[in-house]
Amino acid sequence: MSAQDETSVRQEAGSVEGSDALRMPEEKAEEIINALQTDLAATYVLYHQLKKHHWVVEGAEFNDLHLFLGDAAADAEEAADELAERIQALGGVPVSGGAALEEHAPIEPEGEDVYDIRTSLENDIHLYGEIIESLREHISVAGNLGDYNTRHMLEEILEDAEEYAHHIEHYLEDDTLVTEEAMR
Repeated sequence: MSAQDETSVRQEAGSVEGSDALRMPEEKAEEIINALQTDLAATYVLYHQLKKHHWVVEGAEFNDLHLFLGDAAADAEEAADELAERIQALGGVPVSGGAALEEHAPIEPEGEDVYDIRTSLENDIHLYGEIIESLREHISVAGNLGDYNTRHMLEEILEDAEEYAHHIEHYLEDDTLVTEEAMR
């Protein structure tokens, strides 16, 4: 722990205190929170990778990709905020900090090097695919536990993730106006 006084801790990370207002039994809240922590961590990994690609993209399609990746990163950050706020509302403490996010994330980002844009987008679509599968599973978990608000929130996040993955799939198609000579 840092220099903060331990007596000022109001709730320990990893704990669940339940929510009387939401009438969610602690056992159910804990199961949903664990799922949401995974999604939160994965979304932040995706956010940082998209932001990196937004910063370093070059080439003939720079402007379109720069704007697209900026929008994708902003939407990932918004989704992470929604996930964190739901975790807190259910009585949990949202995972935060680099080491904790890395520990909870079921996905691995690409390395720190700069890759060609095709490789970068392939890496992004891979992360989106993993997150999409996780979201689908967690939508089912929330629905089965009767947490329809969380289910609805996850469905909206899934819809955005699928849309971005689909757009990346289009960017990766081999049909382009840019000639091979122009790309050299």
